[in-house]
Amino acid sequence: MTGFWWRRDEPGWAELALWPLSFASLAYRAASVLARGSVRPVKAGAPVISVGNLVVGGAGKTPVALELAERLLRRGKQPALLSRGYGRRARHPVEVSERMPCDLAGDEPLLLKRRCPRLRVLVGPRRALLASQAVARGADVLLLDDGLQHHELERDLDVVVMDASNPLGNGRLLPRGPLREPLDSLRRVRRGLLWLTRCDLPRAAELPRLPLSGPVESAFAARDARPLEGKAAFLFAGLARPPSFDALARACGAKVVGSRWFGDHHAYSSRDLRQLRRAAELAGAEVLVTTEKDAVRLAPAQLTGPPPIASLPVDLRILAGEEALDAALDEVLR
Repeated sequence: MTGFWWRRDEPGWAELALWPLSFASLAYRAASVLARGSVRPVKAGAPVISVGNLVVGGAGKTPVALELAERLLRRGKQPALLSRGYGRRARHPVEVSERMPCDLAGDEPLLLKRRCPRLRVLVGPRRALLASQAVARGADVLLLDDGLQHHELERDLDVVVMDASNPLGNGRLLPRGPLREPLDSLRRVRRGLLWLTRCDLPRAAELPRLPLSGPVESAFAARDARPLEGKAAFLFAGLARPPSFDALARACGAKVVGSRWFGDHHAYSSRDLRQLRRAAELAGAEVLVTTEKDAVRLAPAQLTGPPPIASLPVDLRILAGEEALDAALDEVLR
């Protein structure tokens, strides 16, 4: 339904056909300005590094947050990641454990905790409260997940994550396009770092000029491609932009025989899984393959076949801009 968001070559009729969405974007812009102006940020008891993006989903901010957490740990710091835990059913704040149910933690916080057990991960509706709890428990630097549009806490560094292959889609504000705020809003960022992902794919013809340092350039790579080599695979996931996952599975040597895509953070029902397995069997698939984030929303019993469900963990590789990253972290932690 939102495929037009990511088209950079819209047909001429699109503006006329989608004029109600263009009108709604004006209201969205006004509401964003009012929301930002009504909040007075408070200072946390530790440096705050925000990781966020300008568009809705798909840029890869979770792997970037993981990379930052691991770098901070190697520097001898004790970071804590603060998240609202999108999609979780509980409202009260909690510290995430590796064995916590996904509906209590949220999929991305649970994934981060499992990938980096030494990282403290706190979820809740008020991140200023989470910040005080994290500092009281020994955190000396705070990572603010999906924090670019969060104005309750002062930040010492804003890491703005963009997909180098399609950074802004059609360049329009929600709901006419994928932008969560206009580009000129980045002028409010006191200290910012641009982080480009998917730099191994063909790049957009022109990247936006932003008042940020960097860029850091990175790509995603499968942690272990061997389990998929030569296998007939049926792909499924809840992703904003699934083509990149399809390309990654094929790069791992999988023979993709079919796919089905869901909305981001989709909660898989028993019916969904029955239908997926039926479609996979009809396509001749040996295995169903999904993302690591989708897999944390499934119970262990749901992963067994036939056919079985396998996840495809990815690691982030920095290709360029390491000096800019180190300099930004040095500035925050000095």
